[in-house]
Amino acid sequence: MQQVFKNDTDFIKSLKNGEPKAYTHLVDSFHHKLCIYAFGLTNDHDYSEDIVQNVFINIWKKREQLKDDFSIKNYLYRSVYNEFIDQYRKKKSVIELEKKYIDALSSIVEEDENSLDRLITIVNQEIENLPPKCKQTFLLSKKDGLTNIEIAEYLNVSIKSVEAHITKAFSILRKVLGEKMQGFLFLLFGVHKIE
Repeated sequence: MQQVFKNDTDFIKSLKNGEPKAYTHLVDSFHHKLCIYAFGLTNDHDYSEDIVQNVFINIWKKREQLKDDFSIKNYLYRSVYNEFIDQYRKKKSVIELEKKYIDALSSIVEEDENSLDRLITIVNQEIENLPPKCKQTFLLSKKDGLTNIEIAEYLNVSIKSVEAHITKAFSILRKVLGEKMQGFLFLLFGVHKIE
């Protein structure tokens, strides 16, 4: 896309003034990247689109309050993250977001977009590399939200076997991905308790 603004300050000023070309530039420049990031948080294309759309709408509504000299990219990623957390709390109000996981999530959000894309790829790749039964059990639990009892019935195995597979999955992922990835798994699957 052709550059329509001299610099970020010029762009922010145009956005604050409500110029349609500024909003178009905002959406054209960031929509796809933000949707990829949101998908990493939600694992749901439609939900990701909704989050990003809400962020753009909120920026437009609050455009006059924007500072002239701030990083629009960081602001957008932080806004997507905050919108995800707000939506998550509405959907899962029963689950308390413990401080250590919020801290882990915050550190992830501060990564640049390339790092985030890389982290999403690494996490998904490592999940794919889990032993078949281990991977299946882990995804039924963390992605599909089934209880251990439901998984045991579905796979026709004991609850102890389900627990062992989930514990093994976390152990493998923790070794390969490190402690920071616990927060990332929480973002991807809503895992509020790391086994």
